[in-house]
Amino acid sequence: MEETKFIGTPRKATTHVSQNEGLMFEKSSAGKKGYRLPLLDVPAVDAAALLGEAVRTDGLGVMPELSEIEIIRHFTRLSTWNYAIDLGMYPLGSCTMKYNPRINEAVARLEGLAEAHPYQPESLSQGALGIMKMLSDALIEITGMDTITLQPAAGAHGEFTGILLTKAFHTANGNPRTKVIVPDSAHGTNPATAAVCGYQVANLKSNALGMVDLAELEKMVDEDVAALMLTNPSTIGVFESDIHKISDILHAKGALLYMDGANMNALVGKTRPGDFGADVMHLNLHKTFSTPHGGGGPGSGPVACKKILEPFLPSPVLKTNPDGTLGFDYNRPQSVGRVRAWYGNFGMFVRALAYILANGPDGLRQTTEDAVLNANYLRSKLEGTFELPYKTRSLHEVVFSDKLQAKNGVKTGDMGKRLIDYGFHPYTVSFPLVVNGAMMIEPTESESKEELDLLVDALTQVAREAEENPELVKNAPHTTRLQRLDETGAARKPVLRWKAPVSSTELTANTAAKEW
Repeated sequence: MEETKFIGTPRKATTHVSQNEGLMFEKSSAGKKGYRLPLLDVPAVDAAALLGEAVRTDGLGVMPELSEIEIIRHFTRLSTWNYAIDLGMYPLGSCTMKYNPRINEAVARLEGLAEAHPYQPESLSQGALGIMKMLSDALIEITGMDTITLQPAAGAHGEFTGILLTKAFHTANGNPRTKVIVPDSAHGTNPATAAVCGYQVANLKSNALGMVDLAELEKMVDEDVAALMLTNPSTIGVFESDIHKISDILHAKGALLYMDGANMNALVGKTRPGDFGADVMHLNLHKTFSTPHGGGGPGSGPVACKKILEPFLPSPVLKTNPDGTLGFDYNRPQSVGRVRAWYGNFGMFVRALAYILANGPDGLRQTTEDAVLNANYLRSKLEGTFELPYKTRSLHEVVFSDKLQAKNGVKTGDMGKRLIDYGFHPYTVSFPLVVNGAMMIEPTESESKEELDLLVDALTQVAREAEENPELVKNAPHTTRLQRLDETGAARKPVLRWKAPVSSTELTANTAAKEW
């Protein structure tokens, strides 16, 4: 690999384990095994005789054959390609990629919880139901809401559920309404959710401070508006200081305030959405409450709401029986219906509750204060190195732009990729859309001053490189196993499965057959 040149002396590790690794099918050799079993003491049966028509005939019916050490090394090498919170910080803005404490994992692996079957009778599931009740009560207290459902499996799924509740509420009142207002500083899933639920999306532009323009909002809200979907703090890390006025404008016209709770890491223990006028909101357990994040599987997005929306919650809802035991209420004539199989991602409930109980009220408040402190520390250290488009006070994240570096042809995506060479995961690039060339950074409370200083040092050097040697940044990363990829080609022509190489004999025969 060509030696990479750095301007200055990077303080963070700058080389990656980059050994190439073939697929298991490519490494396979007939006859190898990673196990040894005793001889059969019963007659052997051919697999085809057992499976019949279920036997695969597409050429992939045979599994790879490797030794144990080859399998171990294969997956260990693959693991070195991954970046993880255990290796370093994720400065991704609006994603809140905080550390997941190991105590969460230990609790989630307790036998009675990890092996509980979702179809166990309620009488044998009182412990699991108790966890769901404790978590529900804690989240209701944290948000200032009246009730909650734990069913939704992610933030966007929670949005979908919350807007379904909104629609059911208005329909029950005789006017389903047709529009949902979405500010330009909201998360991108907000307008998609509104559209999926059958609403027209009305865009609301921010004012010069990056907040909701009250005068414009008042013009837009009428009896045909179902809700405003508000991210608070917004995606530029700014708290809506006029949130009570926003709520009053909506409620005066019978509209609801939906709050996107993805940024609750800036509010927990300090203020409650239910107290400042929110009617319904989702929470991301995989953001604010430290459950595993990413991979498309382990998310959890509970939806908390005010009492007026309680009749419409997804079925079933948790209830306390007359004898004091816990169970589920399925008799919900106004329910929007089930939105998730089982009762939600139970393993995430266990982890989130462990986190809440381990911290307690004071610890949760301290977490919020530390997250805000870390973001403002980065802001103070990097302001001037990068343009700060909004001077409004930042909470848990800060958004810069690439305006200064773009003069030399270096864009936010280039600098994000160059940051990889300095041992960091890139920040969020090109979002929020309200900031041209956005560089969105959220350090969370997990990071020490030492790690933040390393990030500041790396970003400062990247900015210097953008000034003195733009091509170095524009062609980054340089130290990874693969160099810069064709992202457009990858998006338009994805290769999603491996196919066995075609031999020259087969290729000739196939070509001849096609010509014939």
